[in-house]
Amino acid sequence: MNILHISCSPRGPASESRRLARQIIEHLRRADPTAVLVERVLDPTVVPHVDGDYATALGTSQATADEARGTGSMATSEVLIRELERADVLVIGTPMHNFTVPSALKAWIDHIVRVRRTFDMGREGKVGALRDRPVFVAVSSGGAYAGDRARQPDFLTPYLQAVLAVIGLRDVRFFSVEGTGAGADALVRARSRSEQALQAHFAAAHPRALA
Repeated sequence: MNILHISCSPRGPASESRRLARQIIEHLRRADPTAVLVERVLDPTVVPHVDGDYATALGTSQATADEARGTGSMATSEVLIRELERADVLVIGTPMHNFTVPSALKAWIDHIVRVRRTFDMGREGKVGALRDRPVFVAVSSGGAYAGDRARQPDFLTPYLQAVLAVIGLRDVRFFSVEGTGAGADALVRARSRSEQALQAHFAAAHPRALA
C-alpha cells in the first residue's frame, strides 16, 4: 500500500492537522506494516500557484505545446498528479482558514484538477479520470464548525468533497480537531473526540482497515 500524505499547515509539525493526519497514518500502517509513505509538504516555494501558461493551456479546447511539453506550472502539475496516481490512500492534513481550505492546499488542488488529464468533459459535465481510492482528511479549526457545537460556517468539507469527486475521488472521510482556539482544556477534549472517532472507524473496518 502506498500512502500519500499532503500536509499544508504553516505551523508544520506543531499543527493539530498534522498531528491528526499522523494518527490516521499510524492506523493505516497497523493494518499494513509494509505500507510506503510519501510526504508532500505544500511549501509555496515547491508548489506555487499556477502560472499564465498553465491557465492558457486549460482554457483551450486542445492541448497546447506547453501542455504537451510539460513546462512551467504544467511540469509541477504532472509531478503532483503522478504522485497522486501512485497512491493507494490519500491523507490530507489541513487547517481551516476563514471557513475553507488554506491557499497552499488550493494551489495543490489547482495543479491536480486538470482537464484532459485528471478529468474529461462529457455531455453531462466533468467526468473523473482517476481511479477512486480512500481519502482521509484531517481538519483542525480554531472554532467549532460541525454538530451541535458549530459556531461558524463550513465551506471546507463540501468543497473538498465536490472538487475531489471531479477527478474521481469519492471515498472521502473527514476527521477533525475543532475549537483549538478555545483554550487548553477545550483542545484536550477535541483531541479525545477525534481519537475516539478514529478508533471507532478503524475498529469497524478491521481486519480490512480500508473497507
